[in-house]
Amino acid sequence: MSEGSAANADGDAPLAGLRIIEVSSFVAAPLGGMTLAQLGADVIRIDPLGGAADTTRWPLAPNGSSLYWTGLNKNKRSVTLDFRSPGGQDTLRQLIRNSGEDGGILLTNAAFPWLSYDALKSDRPDLIHLLITGKHDGTAAVDYTVNAATGFPLATGPVDFDGPVNHVLPTWDVATGLYAATGILAAERYRRRTGQGRAITLPLADVALAVTGHLGFLAEAQLTGAGRPRIGNHLYGGFARDFRTAGGDSVMICLLTARHFRDLAAATGLTATFDEVAKALDADFAADSDRYAHREVIAALLVPWFAKRTTRQVADAFAGTSVLWERYRTFADLAADPDLLASPLVQLIDQPGTGRILATGSPLRQPGVGAIRPAPVLGADNAAVRTEFLLP
Repeated sequence: MSEGSAANADGDAPLAGLRIIEVSSFVAAPLGGMTLAQLGADVIRIDPLGGAADTTRWPLAPNGSSLYWTGLNKNKRSVTLDFRSPGGQDTLRQLIRNSGEDGGILLTNAAFPWLSYDALKSDRPDLIHLLITGKHDGTAAVDYTVNAATGFPLATGPVDFDGPVNHVLPTWDVATGLYAATGILAAERYRRRTGQGRAITLPLADVALAVTGHLGFLAEAQLTGAGRPRIGNHLYGGFARDFRTAGGDSVMICLLTARHFRDLAAATGLTATFDEVAKALDADFAADSDRYAHREVIAALLVPWFAKRTTRQVADAFAGTSVLWERYRTFADLAADPDLLASPLVQLIDQPGTGRILATGSPLRQPGVGAIRPAPVLGADNAAVRTEFLLP
């Protein structure tokens, strides 16, 4: 076994012994596999000979190596096979078949006929097969096309902006990856009770649609006949907004309860002013709805207070209060934070081919979870896996 596999065999790890075969690309499937790997599962990622686009996908390190690859393949093993040849396809089928009592689990977004549930289940009747697709009908879709179809880009951005605003975070890929991990664990639980495997299909577009419904966006549009309005950096239905400080920083303020608002008013010395304004408006600023309805008035009263103070002074004023706030930072600011390595989530690791880099582990803090193993070099585990599973 490789170092990563040996570490995952730790009996304290919650998924120790579980084995996943991952045939993947893009974000969702690799994230699903890594989520399980960081919890102790032995995840063997299979790529075509020479690798595919994931091995060179941006962002890149200064030396040209893919930080995408190193980020989403930690704690895994890597094997390469010739997907185009019958021999390579047969080797992969043998790996799935011979992967042990707690194996027989395939996570993929590759819709190859020879890799389908129907093609594999005769070799492994208890097979758990999770296939990530674009849409429920099997047609292609990616995060950014799915996002465009759900309405979010037309509800994001400044009030007077005309046109869609895409976001940097591939939200639906991330959510799909986490759903994939959950789906595999649910199916494995079912298999333990019944001895039966199952086929699971997880369409990216369905994840986006489900979350849109869960958060009330869908029903709101149905009942009102209108989409969510653009409100810039305000919080829909409450009060939250960004403010510029004297030093040029921006800070985000979020008031979710009446206590938050009272503490903000007291810390800024505006309690009496807010009381007078609320009375004049016949409003109750202890209520979310009234804080939202009069958000521009409240913000206008706060702007001068922030503009006269540095971020340090803002921090001092809010210390010991319930006010939710944070300074906006760039990714570079975050990476340079001297306190970052104090987090149990973050470690400096020696990543082959890249060098010493910051890496993150599982946010699920529990015994047996926390070790971060570098992403494998493409195909690094070819010989070991072939020997371990008696492959040709």
